[in-house]
Amino acid sequence: MSVRNKCFNLLPLVALVLYSCSSSVNVIDKNYQASSSLTKNKIDFWMTNPDQSIYLQQQKESLVFGTNYNTYPTITVDENQSYQEVDGFGFTLTGGSVQTITMLDAPKRTALLQELFGKNDNSISISYLRISIGASDLNEFPFTYDDVPLGQTDVAMQQFSLSPDKTTVIPMLKEILSINPEIKLLATPWSAPTWMKTNNAFIGGSLKTEYYEAYANYFVKYIQKMKEEGILITAITPQNEPLHPGNNPSMYMTALEQANFIKNHLGPAFAKANLKTKIIIYDHNCNKPEYPLAILNDAGANPYVDGSAFHLYEGDISALSTVHNAYPNKNVYFTEQYTGTSGTFDGDLKWHLKNVIIGSMRNWSKTAFEWNLANDANFRPYTPGGCSTCKGALTINSAENFERNVGYYIIAHVSKFVPSGSVRIDSEQHKDLNTVAFKTPKGNKVLIVENDGVVTQLFNIKNNGKWVTVSLESGAVATFIW
Repeated sequence: MSVRNKCFNLLPLVALVLYSCSSSVNVIDKNYQASSSLTKNKIDFWMTNPDQSIYLQQQKESLVFGTNYNTYPTITVDENQSYQEVDGFGFTLTGGSVQTITMLDAPKRTALLQELFGKNDNSISISYLRISIGASDLNEFPFTYDDVPLGQTDVAMQQFSLSPDKTTVIPMLKEILSINPEIKLLATPWSAPTWMKTNNAFIGGSLKTEYYEAYANYFVKYIQKMKEEGILITAITPQNEPLHPGNNPSMYMTALEQANFIKNHLGPAFAKANLKTKIIIYDHNCNKPEYPLAILNDAGANPYVDGSAFHLYEGDISALSTVHNAYPNKNVYFTEQYTGTSGTFDGDLKWHLKNVIIGSMRNWSKTAFEWNLANDANFRPYTPGGCSTCKGALTINSAENFERNVGYYIIAHVSKFVPSGSVRIDSEQHKDLNTVAFKTPKGNKVLIVENDGVVTQLFNIKNNGKWVTVSLESGAVATFIW
């Protein structure tokens, strides 16, 4: 495969342990199994450096727990204190992602999907995908599944059809499901059919109240038709970024409108159709926690709501805890953050690990999604007015060539090691050392550390009364497994 191989000019990790070693590294070690029983008292660890000298590489020498005293900061990991169960990590599989991945010739495409979604040693094991109901702004053009000629309506959903995705998104989802039948799917609309909207257009406008019932049935139809294709939808949100009506497509929906839609139409429609698909509200920035709280405060809407979803283009990641603390029986999810064309590898790696991965998990999120999985070298496709600066986790250059970008490594540092069903456990934070820890269903402990400082940090990892000393350079991220 002619892929940009990000595994050259390798630098050893400086690790101070009970012995001194100079570790060699390799990419996704074929002898490593994330789910296997690791050697007692040893830690395996994987690194990505901000200077791009190493990318998600396992260090050859394991670290060894011991009791040699030192005065370095200590990150204590305590599995006796647990928090939320994790649903998964991944990306949005946009229509544009599918279009560009399909550019690869068949053997390379198959190998890439195995790398992304498989559970073998050479995979990063993505466990959750976000998909669009109809088009997102990273399709070539906007559409819904019930577009009718201007002036017509289709309240009975007789024209509803998945045909715009029948030869693209749906076949790829089936191929992904053949690799990982347990993958979860969150489905989100960017717009209702235009005939349901106040402005009869894809950009902006609101849902007309007389079409609330029809729109609820649109969701039901979508879930049922996807099930007929063998694709189960785990959860939906009623609207992507409901306070951003300037995208193409988009739709404005206030909290009061969303509460009304859920309690009087969407929730009852799901119940009537006996759908188990979760309803997750909001799906927008952390600067407006009052939006999901208003819906959760509504006694009629609350019983139908599983939780709230967030992005971080504005606000602070602590908003997830604000909502969780108000309604601890409701879940929170982190569902989108993009890496842009103006970003740098080192800056994006540092910020996204700190906020999207570590920050969301430490604030009770059950998921962490980066935005677009793939696009071409010109950051296409996107709709007229859609995001022209969104960089995919993968850049598909030709039928023979693709690149892994920073978004790939941001997710891979957690998705490869923390499967669905893992539980977040307690881990200490120290100045400039951001951490999150998990216990996997097979009993392994996983610790992710990001050095947010400007110098290399020496620190201890302590568990069950023993510790090991490691170093991490400025801006680097490491995943430790034992």
